Parts: sequence; structure tokens; C-alpha cells
Amino acid sequence: MSAPAFLPFARPVIDEATIARVADVIRSNWIASGPNVLAFEQALSDYCGGRPVRSLTSATVAMEVALQLCGIGPGDEVITPAQTFFAGANMITKVGARPVFVDCDPVTRNLDLEQAAAAITPATRAILPTHFLAPLDHARLYALASAHGLRVIEDAALAIGSRYPDGVAVGARGDLVAFSFHPNKNITTIEGGALVVGDAREAARVEALRFHGIHRLPDGTRDVDVAGGKYNLSDVSAAIGVAQMAQLEGFVARRRMLAREYLRLWSAEPACVLPPDVEGHSWNMFAVLLPLERLTITRQEFVGLMQAQGIGVGISYEACHLATLYRNQGWRAGQFPVTERIARETVSLPLFAAMTEADVARVCAAVAAILAAHAK
Repeated sequence: MSAPAFLPFARPVIDEATIARVADVIRSNWIASGPNVLAFEQALSDYCGGRPVRSLTSATVAMEVALQLCGIGPGDEVITPAQTFFAGANMITKVGARPVFVDCDPVTRNLDLEQAAAAITPATRAILPTHFLAPLDHARLYALASAHGLRVIEDAALAIGSRYPDGVAVGARGDLVAFSFHPNKNITTIEGGALVVGDAREAARVEALRFHGIHRLPDGTRDVDVAGGKYNLSDVSAAIGVAQMAQLEGFVARRRMLAREYLRLWSAEPACVLPPDVEGHSWNMFAVLLPLERLTITRQEFVGLMQAQGIGVGISYEACHLATLYRNQGWRAGQFPVTERIARETVSLPLFAAMTEADVARVCAAVAAILAAHAK
């Protein structure tokens, strides 16, 4: 009997109709930003309750543009979680500001708002939180920001398809919201992202910032009044995005079913610390904490043993403040114990819409066997 196929921890779902749509766009010879970009942005806007949305080449760029939109630069501080991907802190640093890290909630892994409040100084200009294992506590976050006159840039890279407890989609309320459409997200444009903004004026500014800072003069010539970049999405990517948006709710429903199957199979004796089953969560990943203190193997060895059984495992996420860049800014181990524990123990197990219940059972059986074989 042949070995089962390799099961990655993430995989995009792109159907034949979408592939045919991409072929049509390529044959049209209009492959840079064009009608499909407009259609994709309209679909995103409709999803976000009619708010203006502009597509970009990544969520990372979306956060950079959002910081520029807020006028954040040298001398400013932006509060952000230590338990997140490096992108947000990197973009804060790139625009010349200082990321101010705080710890996270041990259950949701979202920004600890009490610590965020304590970290506010006269130099604080914004809060850049991440929607992690559940949508952020929107009311508390914005009450804090409003009380101190701060902008909020929501890193919703993991959260397309997530909804708040009242059913409103993440992105449909708030200040600035950045989405990711990387292949390991709930929908993909191969590479890509988007920024949800507050009004038409901000949307026009994003258009300039994503395309060299250019705006048109009345005589049809061009001028530049800001040092913009080159971040516009291609029509090929946008065509995939249009097709993916039509399937988003189905993808999310499938992810929720698979996540609940993971939780059901582990319900009797959860050897790992499992993520919470929060209503409205779109389940971009299934991240658990390994009981390393009860094992004779390291996390790296666990990952290797899973890969030997044909199962991919990710790490989500390292402690951002302990990266060399941020150690060089003065951050040190021991400052954020919850984040640092997660960074030591976390693994992301396979979860994507094309998986089956049998795949989930295979992963659970492999994890259980490894934990049993290497228990202290």
C-alpha cells in the first residue's frame, strides 16, 4: 500500500472555473490593474457594508499605507502585540516610528487591552492589533482609542470571513482594516491584500500611495505630492479574488466544520492546549500549544516526526519582540510571558477548505501517537 499523500498545513482552493477566468484575463491582454481590480474592490466593499476598499499587493503593504495615511513617522509610537507576525512591527519601523509591544490574552491570543492602555504615552499615535484566534473585542478597543485620540489599524490578515458576535463582518466597522489574500489565507489572489478605509478622501489617498504618489491635473498631465510606492494589484490576481469572494462563505463554513471536528476528536483528553471555539471565528489556522513540559522531545523534533508521517506543521507565531531587529531596539526576553510561552509551544496543524474529516482524524491520530511515544 502506498503512503498517503503529503498533507500541508495550508493550501489554497482554486477551481477550474477560476483557472478559466484567469486564462480569459490573460487572453484579453489587460493584465495590469483594470476592470477586474474594480470588480474585486466592489465585492470587498459590499462584504464590508459598503465601506471603501482598495486592493494592494499584500497586507504588509496595506499596513504600511495605513500608517502613511495616518501621518505616522519619526518620533511616533504605535502599540502592537508581541504575539503576531512580523509584518505590522516591521512597517511601523519602516515608516520611522517605534513599535511598542504588549502581551496578549492567553486564550484568544489577541492584544491585551489593559496592557495596551498602560503603554500609552504622549508619543502614541495609533494601535495596530491583530485579529488572531477570534475577532478582537471591538467595543473595548475603540473605546480605548477614542479616549486617547488614537487611530486604529486592524491587522485582519487572518480574519477575512470572521464576524463579531452581532454578525457584522470584520472590516465592516472600525477605522482602517488590512486584509491578506496570501495562499494560506481563507481566500487568495496568489499574493495580495486590501485596505478598508473610512471615506472617499482616504480611498483617493490610498490610490496615490499605491501608485507612485501620482494624481492627475486638469490638463491630463500627472503630478506627485507624496513619495508613493508601486503596490497596485494586477487584473490577473483580482480575477482570482472575484471568484474567491463568491466562495468565501462556503470556505469559512467548511473550515468551521473541520475545526470543530478537531475539537470533537480531542474533547475526551486534550493533550494540547486547544484554541477556543468562538462564534464568528473564520478559522484561518488551527494553532495549538504542545505540552512540551510533559514530553521528551522538542517542538522541532515534533515537527520532524509529523513531517515523517506526511503531515505539514507551521509555527504561528514567534515572539516578535525577540527578533534581532527588536532586541536591538531594547526589547528583551521575560517582558511578555504569555507571548513567549506561545512562541515556545505553538504549532499550526493542517486546516484548509479542501480537507476531509478523514484528514483531521489522520492528524489527530499522528499527534496522539507522537505524544504517547514521547511522554515523560
